[in-house]
Amino acid sequence: MHGYQIIQEIAQRSGGRWTPSPGAIYPALSLLEDEGFLTITADSGRKLATLTPEGVAHVEEHRDELATPWDQATGRAAHPARALRGALDELGDAAHQIARSGTDEQTAQALLALERARRELYLLLAGETLATEDDDEDGSTL
Repeated sequence: MHGYQIIQEIAQRSGGRWTPSPGAIYPALSLLEDEGFLTITADSGRKLATLTPEGVAHVEEHRDELATPWDQATGRAAHPARALRGALDELGDAAHQIARSGTDEQTAQALLALERARRELYLLLAGETLATEDDDEDGSTL
């Protein structure tokens, strides 16, 4: 696999709970190459990492000691920011859809909604409490 495929594989095996960055993967691959556990070869302009016989032997010899990081990632509770990241992705998808196929009026309204959301997020950081969907316009709970 090349580095990007390794990142995708870890993300898939961890159920999306852990997606290592290139800044984590590529130095680790270089270190494993320096230690003789894998080779990096060029294939169609991509660098492919392959375990050496020494790397395979090391994995087999230390299988009980080596944890699968995706199991560790799926075994712990998701950080609350994970839900925020998912919501942000969904918001971006909706905004892109409006940008692609919305009318001028829909695009203008979407821009206002995004600006309002940005301001509200900064208010949260400033310690403000925002009204929830259960609050009516005067701030009292329904």
